Amino acid sequence: MAESATAEHTIVVPPSVPMVGLLGSGDEYLRVIERSFPAVDFLARGNEIRVQGPQPEVALAERLFDELVVVLRTGAPLSADSVRRSVEMLRADTLTRPADVLTADILSNRGRAIRPKTLNQKRYVDAIDRHTITFGIGPAGTGKTYLAVAKAVQALQTKQVDRIILTRPAVEAGERLGFLPGTLYEKIDPYLRPLYDALRDMMDPEAVPRLLTDGVIEVAPLAFMRGRSLNSAFIILDEAQNTSPEQMKMFLTRLGFDSKIVVTGDITQVDLPGGTQSGLRQVQEILSSVDDVAFCFLQSTDVVRHRLVSDIVDAYGRWDATQTSGQSAGRNRGRR
Repeated sequence: MAESATAEHTIVVPPSVPMVGLLGSGDEYLRVIERSFPAVDFLARGNEIRVQGPQPEVALAERLFDELVVVLRTGAPLSADSVRRSVEMLRADTLTRPADVLTADILSNRGRAIRPKTLNQKRYVDAIDRHTITFGIGPAGTGKTYLAVAKAVQALQTKQVDRIILTRPAVEAGERLGFLPGTLYEKIDPYLRPLYDALRDMMDPEAVPRLLTDGVIEVAPLAFMRGRSLNSAFIILDEAQNTSPEQMKMFLTRLGFDSKIVVTGDITQVDLPGGTQSGLRQVQEILSSVDDVAFCFLQSTDVVRHRLVSDIVDAYGRWDATQTSGQSAGRNRGRR
């Protein structure tokens, strides 16, 4: 196969865009770009960046700088992580515009904007906007719950809904409520704490207790949803992999008028007793063809916690695959 033709191009950065914002302090972002394009040479002088290397890579690098300039012009800051993710987005989908992802603000709170950071997160947020029921399925750290809560707060602030309801099944890592000290509410509080934390990250911390007292925001275990019809509400079911099929059906049928539901979970972290089927796994087969219901799948590449979290998720995935393969081989040998 013939090698790609070599190309050279000079990118002229508009005077309104500060080079330190584009390349980073001490050229930190430029170093990220250089590692992402090992076959390309970059030389920055003044407000010009010379790019030389294989033609397809040079063209992609040009697109990258165009997108980063657009991000900066909107007032959104860059970081080493957002630059790296921009490269990943361009390589994964040539039609993707990283600037559309990185500037899609959901909320702004105390000077910090909450927005998707990956293409799949942007698709997830868009699905929530377009559908009445959205399932966000993926590993820990992919922003499933955090973005859902952000969309709920946005809907409340823009008066699309009158209240937010956040719920989780009280099943965690083999622990049982009966063995925990305290009253019922003290027992369930540890299970609901991540939802409280997300709320306080997005709203005035002093306003959250008042909204909880007034019933505008409700945080409760899944069992408290039974027998209710939830109108004009943004309802989030978190950790849905720990629901039984019966609980999942019960929850989804609580949907009332002018309401929206988001269900989040990780089907690789089921903590149900042995032999109990996960309602989140089953519902994919039941509702996959139903209109106005969306299933969004996030991957380890969408993890927005420490870089090691993504590596850990991938390592566990590989280990699980080898265990499944070994068990299958053992069963086949037993049949001979």
